Amino acid sequence: MDLHSLTIHQLHDLLVKKEVTSREATEAFYRRIGEVDGKIKAYLMLIEEEAYCQADKVDRKIMRGEEIGDLAGIPIGLKDILCTKGILTTCGSKILGNYVPFYDGTVIRRLKENEAVFLGKLNMDEFAMGSSTENSGFQTTHNPWDLERIPGGSSGGSAAAVAADECVSALGTDTGGSIRQPASCCGVVGMKPTYGRVSRYGLVAFASSLDQIGPITKDVEDCAILMNAISGYDPYDSTSVNVEVPDYK
Repeated sequence: MDLHSLTIHQLHDLLVKKEVTSREATEAFYRRIGEVDGKIKAYLMLIEEEAYCQADKVDRKIMRGEEIGDLAGIPIGLKDILCTKGILTTCGSKILGNYVPFYDGTVIRRLKENEAVFLGKLNMDEFAMGSSTENSGFQTTHNPWDLERIPGGSSGGSAAAVAADECVSALGTDTGGSIRQPASCCGVVGMKPTYGRVSRYGLVAFASSLDQIGPITKDVEDCAILMNAISGYDPYDSTSVNVEVPDYK
């Protein structure tokens, strides 16, 4: 079974049935990254120790017979513009080559509460200012369907990683198309949420009146699952809208 080709909901079903473990899935994704990312260059860094610790935590919960949520034990990637406590956050720029945040952005905290597994941080146009992921301070990301073509941007690392089965899903950010355009280029699902629906706290800003964090996934159901996890009012974001979040599934 190619675990790395599964959607969130498909992998969740296998975890619940105990047909696979989160550690096995995480190992499968790291093997896949090792096989293909030398050519695609979607990842800026991997966080394997933390990923395996989280996967093992979810596996123990399943073995005890406890219920798990839709994202528990699911390996995902993060655009490197989202602040992650204790983990390098560069925004694709050498200017931030040694910046390690002391806090998690709200979407990161919410994904942790949902027990997702973070595989690593994904490449992007520097400070999200670009539409091809050729403008990273570190490397150029390639479209997995044709390495001579761009993956789009600025969330090109996120879209390329999902398309190449290097993560089940990923978070990107969109100011003027930076989720939607790379999702289109790479043949995956990308969504820019309504302004105020998803907290921007912990997002390194490009244009605060336009920036939004959103999902990049393999299908629409996965997009709904991620939206359920990251949406909702946040007092730390003055533009966050205090209205009820529907069940997007």
